[in-house]
Amino acid sequence: MKEVISFLKDLLNEEDVVIVATSGGPDSMCLLHLLKNNFKNKIICAHVNHGLRKESLKEAKSLKKYCQINNIIFEYMKIDNYTNNKFSESEGRSKRYQFFNKLLKKYHAKYIMTAHHGNDLEETILMRLVRGSNLKGYAGILRVNNHLVRPLLSVTKEEILKYNKSNNLEYFIDSSNECENYTRNRFRKNIIPLLEKEDKNVHKKFLKFSEELNKYNNYINKIINLKIDNIYNDGIININNLLKEDEFIQEKIIEYVIENIQKEYILDINDKNKKDLMDLIYSSKNKQIDLGNGFIGRKSYNNLIIEKNSTIEGYDYLFKDYLNINNKYIIEKVNKSNDISNNIIRLNSNDISLPLHVRTICKNDKMEIKNMNGSKKIKDIFKNAKIDIKEREIYPIVVDSKNTIIWLPGIKKSIFDKEISKKYDIILKYTEGKNE
Repeated sequence: MKEVISFLKDLLNEEDVVIVATSGGPDSMCLLHLLKNNFKNKIICAHVNHGLRKESLKEAKSLKKYCQINNIIFEYMKIDNYTNNKFSESEGRSKRYQFFNKLLKKYHAKYIMTAHHGNDLEETILMRLVRGSNLKGYAGILRVNNHLVRPLLSVTKEEILKYNKSNNLEYFIDSSNECENYTRNRFRKNIIPLLEKEDKNVHKKFLKFSEELNKYNNYINKIINLKIDNIYNDGIININNLLKEDEFIQEKIIEYVIENIQKEYILDINDKNKKDLMDLIYSSKNKQIDLGNGFIGRKSYNNLIIEKNSTIEGYDYLFKDYLNINNKYIIEKVNKSNDISNNIIRLNSNDISLPLHVRTICKNDKMEIKNMNGSKKIKDIFKNAKIDIKEREIYPIVVDSKNTIIWLPGIKKSIFDKEISKKYDIILKYTEGKNE
């Protein structure tokens, strides 16, 4: 453990408060004991009961007693419910780290420390190589990641058990760690021993591999940060600017956007999703793809958007004198205007059937356009006007009581529009607001 202690001496100042994520197993008890007996820092033992095993309550009480004897602050959280009453590792981890981060603020702590060790790093890297990942993922578990620290990555499980034995440390064994239904356990029991036969210090080679990949990843991130403002803004990727970059940088920017989403939502992206997104960028069509977890990727002309897939409801409003739709589309009657653009329409009430309505698009909608022979499909007018696919579903269409389309505000006017010099008794004005 000399290497671990040396690492921590370089990392810690005496005034630093440390949160130790402690399950009560051999690894976390080793870390807790090592910190307590070699450093003067204030230590907070953070224990989470996932409510999955009947022994959990007994283990929590035992750990609390250990902390009282050793003058360590004990913080406890029990997870009482999971989504759909079904445990998932990702949700359990999310709730755990929410708890740890609350403690970080409560105690003004410098670090959250976990007891991941060298064999954990080996397992993680191997699993990601088999499953597929990106440069950051292949690096596995980082020893220092902002306020998150894993001091034991340089030692093996065997070294941890020897330390515990020599210090008479009591700990609990989670029986699920032996179950080969879990991928990690299969790697631990079947693959890692073979690697250790080749080299008993193979875990250190994995650590060097991890740190080397992380250096490359950090360098690439610096490049991305220099380019991102010109390519990605307010949830939208500018495709033209993205395509100016090398294909590798294109992929890394997609990963950057996904990682930003993952800070707030669960969005597991696999290699197929990434390929589909890249294909979408190069597609000549405006379309969308399903990314899972309630997210979609969609191309709208020069924009690529990755967002939650929300169901948009249509509407049909009776129009009187003024209508404000979501602070985005404003239609009102005015007394006069010299404007002849598509933001104004002049109507003679004798030519149409009142009252007017404002509604969203319906299947097979057509409009007879002013100064053009015949009618044209509304969806084609939207396409020619380069209206975003999602916006087409909520864009206002003015119709009369017989459902004849009179006006596409701001886009096209129908044959019912009157010139300023002609006779009319209704003037409608369109203003595009900002959707708050």
